[in-house]
Amino acid sequence: MRLLHHSTSTDRPFHLDPAPLVRWVYVGRFSIATAIFVAAVLVWQDALTDTGKLLVASLAFAATLAVTAVSVVYSEFYGRALGPTFHYLQSVFDLFLVTAVVHVTGASSSQFAALYILVIATSSLLLPVGGGLLVAALGNVLYVADALWSVETPFTATVWVQLAVFAAVALGSAWLSAKLREAGKGTEAVLAHVRLQAADILYNIRSGIITVDATGRLLYANPMAEQLLGLDLDPYVGRPVLEALRRIAPELVDAVDRSMRDRVRTARAEGVISAIGRRFPIGVTTTYTEGDGRNTDRTTTAIFQDISDQKRIETLRLRAERLEGVAELSASLAHEIKNPLASIRSACEQLSRSTFTGADERTLTHLVMRESDRLSRLLTEFLDFARVRVARREPIDVAELAAGAVRLALAHPDRPADVSVVCEAPHGEFIVEGDDDLLHRALFNLLLNAVQVSSEGGEVRVEVEDASVKQLDVGPNFADGGVALSVVDTGPGIAPEIRDRLFDPFFTTKPGGSGLGLAVVHRATDVHRGHVFLDTGPTGTRFTIVLPRAARTMPRFTLGTSSATVLT
Repeated sequence: MRLLHHSTSTDRPFHLDPAPLVRWVYVGRFSIATAIFVAAVLVWQDALTDTGKLLVASLAFAATLAVTAVSVVYSEFYGRALGPTFHYLQSVFDLFLVTAVVHVTGASSSQFAALYILVIATSSLLLPVGGGLLVAALGNVLYVADALWSVETPFTATVWVQLAVFAAVALGSAWLSAKLREAGKGTEAVLAHVRLQAADILYNIRSGIITVDATGRLLYANPMAEQLLGLDLDPYVGRPVLEALRRIAPELVDAVDRSMRDRVRTARAEGVISAIGRRFPIGVTTTYTEGDGRNTDRTTTAIFQDISDQKRIETLRLRAERLEGVAELSASLAHEIKNPLASIRSACEQLSRSTFTGADERTLTHLVMRESDRLSRLLTEFLDFARVRVARREPIDVAELAAGAVRLALAHPDRPADVSVVCEAPHGEFIVEGDDDLLHRALFNLLLNAVQVSSEGGEVRVEVEDASVKQLDVGPNFADGGVALSVVDTGPGIAPEIRDRLFDPFFTTKPGGSGLGLAVVHRATDVHRGHVFLDTGPTGTRFTIVLPRAARTMPRFTLGTSSATVLT
């Protein structure tokens, strides 16, 4: 397992996170040194005649600037681990700084002697118990030495009180720190157990897992990710990795980019891994995690796996369904052909007897011609249905496609004069890739059906809009979003008992209908990797064709509220 930030092991002692406390130490140290220096120069008039105190204040201020600057660079810019040596050095310097402040402000009678307490308490939290007591002892030594050094302030009982307070603070802080460490060990043990369980799962899972931040740096990769990608990811931990992955699995990188760019919590896609000597399909699921707004806290995790077996099974399933469909279609076609052939045969048998008058003969001849035409039309429509395929793929503006179909429907002789047809398409790009003629046929079939079933004075609407998230959840073909093309009528609605058979070939409820119109709609949508939705009630019906949007034209997804039934 590869991690940018390694988890804490169970045998390492528990420590509080020192970084926030150390930052406050920097701020407090700089503030105190600055205040004393400014006061020595501008406020304390006697300090102007006491060059010794002014010199001490100046040296303390300069030393504080230097030490704090070096410490900030070490801990913040270089990000080095803050070990015991660092904390010992910081505590010793702070003790000398406080001693300088106390010396300038009155030695043992100084009100700033309480600053020793802050240094001792902070050291007890950051250092082991012995380290905190050692810092307290050094503080006592410095305080006593300053009191003895000062000529103006005698060594009185006040000093002993201060020393007792320092010792009490050191012991109390050490006890509190020990209790925190003891409580932390139990929590750390539980966390370590959880980490080990998660690590074991991620290490042995049969899916590749990678996690990157908003800048494309690799934060995590499990062994299966390396195996699937055929790439050693160790050198990329903590470094940009997406360009290296793009040469091997471009769809995987595109899915990660989309998830990070659009902040989609969960998304699915499919792609191909092309490594040396091998090429296989993969399924990808990405999960986006929002941090506190910084790029390093925003991450996307991609889980991917080899779906070659699923693809083979899917191919076999589709082949079996296709053969089953051919069998059903053949039976339906045979049934449709049987009746006209029976009529033609009967007419021919009667004509062969030559016992009819001219009028009867003309009637039988007309019957033969009519049934022959019916057979010809049936076979032509069947061949059109069988040849439904994408002859060429080109960018198609769905709004223009809808407008053209509406103009044709308005001029169609089967449209009642009092039924209006309107097209509603907002401004924007609604581009898909496919066969313009095939999609036009599918849309016009829906439009013509809607016009024919609409009630008197009714209206048929063609709507073009962005597909909703709910509609896009039906499959992985919509990685770039989708376009929804709807035909809405004001007819009587579709009865529940026939909804499941609407797209079956040769099923029709219209007198004289072939039953292939909606079957063509379904097949045309299917070969464009789309889906057909049906939403109907007692009055009115909405057919919606959802097609994958052409790459690089995807807008933000909109939330859908429809309770439509998907037909696939």
